Amino acid sequence: MATKQIRPTKLELSILNVLWQKGPATVREIHAIVNESKPTAINTVLRMLQIMTEKSLVTRDDTVRPQIYRARYSQQQTQTHLVKDLIQRAFDGSVKEMVMRALSTRRLSPKTLKAMEKLLEEFEGDDK
Repeated sequence: MATKQIRPTKLELSILNVLWQKGPATVREIHAIVNESKPTAINTVLRMLQIMTEKSLVTRDDTVRPQIYRARYSQQQTQTHLVKDLIQRAFDGSVKEMVMRALSTRRLSPKTLKAMEKLLEEFEGDDK
C-alpha cells in the first residue's frame, strides 16, 4: 500500500466493504447499502468518499456522471496492511504474541484448529 500509514475508520471500512463486494459504484449505490446496516445520511457518505479520495483509499472517475468510486486497494491488500500495522503498534512486532492473544479470545472448532495446524506445518516447511 502507500508509504504513509493509512488507517481507515469504521465508516471508511464499511464503504470499502461495499466497493469490494459490489465493485465500482456511485454515491447513491454505496449509500443504499451502507444505510441498510446503519442509518447514514447520503451527505455523510459523499463526504467520506471525498476524504477517502484524498487519503488514496478510493479513486473517483470524473469522466462520467454520476461519478464512480472504486477501492484503490484490494480487500486482501488492505487487510494485510492493517494486520502489519496492528502487529507493530500493539504487539511490538511479534506475530506470535498477536496470534496467541487472538487464539485466547475464543474457543476454536476442531476444523479451524486442524486448518491452523496445516498452515503452521506449511510455514515450518518453508523454514527447512
